[in-house]
Amino acid sequence: MRKEVIIYTDGACSGNPGPGGWGAILMFEGVNKEISGFDPVTTNNRMELTAVIRSLEALKEPCNAKVHSDSAYIINAFHDGWIQGWLSRGWLKSDKKPVENQDLWKALLELTRKHNVDWIKVKGHSNDVWNNRADALATGAIKNRPSAS
Repeated sequence: MRKEVIIYTDGACSGNPGPGGWGAILMFEGVNKEISGFDPVTTNNRMELTAVIRSLEALKEPCNAKVHSDSAYIINAFHDGWIQGWLSRGWLKSDKKPVENQDLWKALLELTRKHNVDWIKVKGHSNDVWNNRADALATGAIKNRPSAS
């Protein structure tokens, strides 16, 4: 039987594009693991995707993952069938323009073949303590970014 892991993710960007950060909390049997990272030039959507990818990559074996995100971009891609449409059109959107962030979508799609993922939309900047913590990790990654030397 697969282990069930609860994951909260968030991405942030100072300017869009600009310096960005991502953060996530992975919860399993009462133990929480926090991860985060920084990118000097990125977009908010790339950071949202990166947070989910890094979370799923951190799992040591195939799991049932309940991924909580305030990103409509990610949740809608899975709930509303965007990804199936993109795949059927060769990674083109309905307007025939290329899907943005294909590299990250392809990586995420590969991870969803390994893990059973439930996508759960949460309201951003509300009273959800775990979403707020993921946001703090993402914004903290920007504030604490490595200085240029």
